[in-house]
Amino acid sequence: MSERTLVGLALKVGPLGEHDRLLSLLSDAEGVTRVAVPGARRPKSSLAAAAPLTLLELQVGGRSGIARVRQLRVLRSHAGLGRQLETLSAAQALCDLCLQLAREDPVDGLLATLQLHLERLEQLSDCLDEVLASSVQGASHLLTLGGYSLPLQSCCLSGAPLEPPIGEWEWRCSLLPMDGFAIDLQPGAAMTLNPSELALLQRLPSADLPRRRDGVLMGPQAVWLRLLDVVEIWIRTHLQRGNPALAMLRECVTAPQVSQHGADARNS
Repeated sequence: MSERTLVGLALKVGPLGEHDRLLSLLSDAEGVTRVAVPGARRPKSSLAAAAPLTLLELQVGGRSGIARVRQLRVLRSHAGLGRQLETLSAAQALCDLCLQLAREDPVDGLLATLQLHLERLEQLSDCLDEVLASSVQGASHLLTLGGYSLPLQSCCLSGAPLEPPIGEWEWRCSLLPMDGFAIDLQPGAAMTLNPSELALLQRLPSADLPRRRDGVLMGPQAVWLRLLDVVEIWIRTHLQRGNPALAMLRECVTAPQVSQHGADARNS
């Protein structure tokens, strides 16, 4: 195997043997690549910086089997996201989703989009509702890049435009996990959305979080938790595996006092 340079984000790091680490790296060139980092678990190793949520430049190579890291340079660290369980869970959820989406082949724009949302989470770390909303939107963006976008424009049964009638609170659309969204209450629906919930969901493809004119985030926490449900159901159905970090994020949001206690314990 020829020597090569890889630039990417460490999505996941685990033990390998007694002193090494196994690193899952997301790069534009190769998608998700698993490489061995020799001696990285030794305290004084020059390769010990191979940690999750870190943008790395790696020199890798090897004659056979899994490639081994020869040299490593840290380009950017998002380690600060680990100071709070909310942001750590959100970041891990987005990384785990990228592991699923780019496992077979590279996905154009996936690395840049993941970095953008990690940077946003760093900026929003003091606002729990915005962390939640950013996580939902980030997952939506990554799913779209990976070819699993939420079909939000037309009814999956009739083809009619999905135009939520704001103010008509009796109106509903149904989430049919295999197909998309259908107008009215439908058998087999995983959940139903009212007009405001669907309208907010339809705003997620834009670059920024949906905000009112005064800059306040649109939608209360309860609505964003329901949109998190939508994303979780879609991931579980179309990627054949759930995203435990999203479930952890929900627990952090609904029991903030518990998550803060956990964060304090991590920092002690």
